[in-house]
Amino acid sequence: MLISYGSCNRTESVREAAIPYDNTIAGDAIKKNETILVTDINREKRYIVKEKAFLNGINSMMAIPFTIPKFSLGEKDTQGVIQIYYKEKNKIFSLLEIRTAEMMTRRVGFVIARKRIIGLQRQNETKERITKVLFDKLAHRETIKMRDVFKLIIPELAKIITIQSCVLFSVSPDGDSVILDAGYPEDDGHHGVGIQLDMTREPYFGVLINRTEPLGSTENEVITSSYILIKNPQRSNLLSPETKWFSINHHINSILYIPLIIDDKVKYFLAFDAMNEKEKFSEEEIEILSFFGKELSKAAKIERMDDIIHDFKNPAIAVAGFAKRVKRLVESNEKEIDKERLFRNLDILIKETQRMQDMAMSLHVEAKEEIVDLTEVLLRRCQINEEVIREMELVNIKSEIRDIEKGLWVRCYPLYMERIFDNLLHNATNAIQTQGQRGKIVIRSYKELNRGVVEISNTGEISEFTRDMILKGESRGRGLQIIFRLVNLMNGEIELLVKDGFTTFKVTFPLVKRH
Repeated sequence: MLISYGSCNRTESVREAAIPYDNTIAGDAIKKNETILVTDINREKRYIVKEKAFLNGINSMMAIPFTIPKFSLGEKDTQGVIQIYYKEKNKIFSLLEIRTAEMMTRRVGFVIARKRIIGLQRQNETKERITKVLFDKLAHRETIKMRDVFKLIIPELAKIITIQSCVLFSVSPDGDSVILDAGYPEDDGHHGVGIQLDMTREPYFGVLINRTEPLGSTENEVITSSYILIKNPQRSNLLSPETKWFSINHHINSILYIPLIIDDKVKYFLAFDAMNEKEKFSEEEIEILSFFGKELSKAAKIERMDDIIHDFKNPAIAVAGFAKRVKRLVESNEKEIDKERLFRNLDILIKETQRMQDMAMSLHVEAKEEIVDLTEVLLRRCQINEEVIREMELVNIKSEIRDIEKGLWVRCYPLYMERIFDNLLHNATNAIQTQGQRGKIVIRSYKELNRGVVEISNTGEISEFTRDMILKGESRGRGLQIIFRLVNLMNGEIELLVKDGFTTFKVTFPLVKRH
């Protein structure tokens, strides 16, 4: 099909919106790459809508092809036709008239190309501004959640490109539901932040998240790998009756859904609304907002890498410490090397090195659930933390293991569980070190009803204000953010207790049968 982009001295109702490529004057002009002259439209078989031409007093015409070169390797040259209509019947076209029309067409092609170049330049400038705003904002924060990124960035994005209404959705870890995490404008009141929707509630959920429909375009929607555009909410098959009714009530004319893909999975997605007098999204807006979605996904990946780098610290220090011990044993002047001690140190060295490798690989490979003894995992991490304390020469800090109960079997991601305990032990160590006094870390594990419990305490009490900030997830510490995220991921619960001169983190997980 050939799409009509405009006309002079003809109204939209008179002009055809699109015409076939084959068996038409315009199509043949493009195929032959030459000007076609029609002296009498009424006798021209390729001119289909003769009635409209007659009613408008048009009897002859000239079709001149033009080509706009492609702007990138992935594009094709844009081909088009300018058609000039005349009232004269059996018109004789002079050579000067033809050459003048052809020169004008080339100039029009040049103007269209120049407009495209200016548009691309403006797009690139907008993209650069978005990237700068995004990473400038994130650079000044120690750790951040996606909904915080949304609240931070969308108001800034609204200064660059018009945003009437936007919503951030997150996909639950099990993939069974979608949660409305944040909305813009915040004072709008119609977003319903916190609502959890079943995956079957909206047809577009499956299309956007699980790619259940082929890519393509219909009268009411466009499905691509980068976005879904709902052109007509009331007629779209991808929206539920509830969403269609919501669109009517809030005067929503078009909806743009953009997936945020992290590790080849849609973990979040954005929904932008065209409302009130704004009937649709322009191609430039779709390009810019899709670019924003991709940049947001990159930021999330970088944030995840920062989490891994943060958690490398303890095992890296421990590996260095145990490597020194092995070296001292091998270089000792003793005739009989304590092989048992040597192999024990080598075993820990190998396990921690393997663990660091697993942490690095977790950026690309999904972790696997296993049934493990919560206490065994805890004791291994305590041993590593003690080595870190020894390596850093923190002589004022002592560890004390009390009331340990083994056989607390839980289903979890072992690597994530180790990261939780590493961060809790690291934070406890830092808390005592910051106080500048002697202190101790106390470890407990026990069964409470049908849950396994681990308590990690350190001497010193935090303020009620700090406690509330931590429990609300508003602490700036990256380690705490990692702890809360991983505990929630594995269906755990976390409490923060302050009493008797101690600050205690209590984490619990559902117990399961070993076999």
